[in-house]
Amino acid sequence: MTKLFSVSVDDLIGSLMRFSFDAPRQRRQGWVAQRGFSLIEISIVTTLMMLIAIIGIPAIQGYVIENKVPRVAEEMQRFVARMKANTNGFGATPYLGIDSGALANALRSSSVVSVAGFGARASVAHGLGGTGHSGRGVISVEPQAVPGASSGSAFSLTLNDVNQAACPALASILQRLAEVVTIAGASGPIMVKNALTEPNMPYNPMLADAQCVSGDRNTFVFTIR
Repeated sequence: MTKLFSVSVDDLIGSLMRFSFDAPRQRRQGWVAQRGFSLIEISIVTTLMMLIAIIGIPAIQGYVIENKVPRVAEEMQRFVARMKANTNGFGATPYLGIDSGALANALRSSSVVSVAGFGARASVAHGLGGTGHSGRGVISVEPQAVPGASSGSAFSLTLNDVNQAACPALASILQRLAEVVTIAGASGPIMVKNALTEPNMPYNPMLADAQCVSGDRNTFVFTIR
C-alpha cells in the first residue's frame, strides 16, 4: 500500500472522513459555548484599531507626498520651459504681466496638480500639503526684478504649506532651474541659493534641510530669470 510520510492512504482518508462528520458537531458546540464578544473585548479591539490608524495614516501620507515631489517638480519644469520659450526675444521685462493664470493655463490638463478658476484669480493646488483651497497649499506666480533690472525681468514660483515629507527634496530638484531659492520654515525666509550675486551662492543642501519643519508649514520661493 502506498505510504506518504509514513502515513497510509487509508489512514489519511479515514481521518478526513472523521473530520467531516465531527466538524458540524464541533461547530454547534462552539456556537453554544460562544454566544458573542464581551464589551471589554470589543473595547480592546477598537482601541488597537484606533492606535494603528493614528500611527499609520501620517506615515502613509508622508510616503505619498514624498513620492509625488518629482512629479510636481516635473510640472514646474514644464511650465518654466514654456514661459521661457514664449517670452524669448520680448525685451528686458518679458514676465511683466505674468500671474497664476499663466500657470493654470499651462497645467490645466495635469493629473498631478489641481487647477481651478481662470486669470489672476486661478488656483493651482500642488498636493504636497495644505488644503488646496483659500490660498493654502497652492502655487502662485508673480513678476520679480533681478538686480539692475525692472520688475518683470524675472518671475517667482511660490509653493506654500508644503509638508515636511517634501522638504528639502523639492528645493533640491527645482534649484537647477532657479537663480534664487528661499525656504521659510524653521525661521523666516532663508536664502539657500543665489546665482545673481557676486560671488555666486551655490545651492546649500544642508542649509535647506535645516529650514524644514514638521507639518504643512514650509514655503518655497523659486526666482527664475
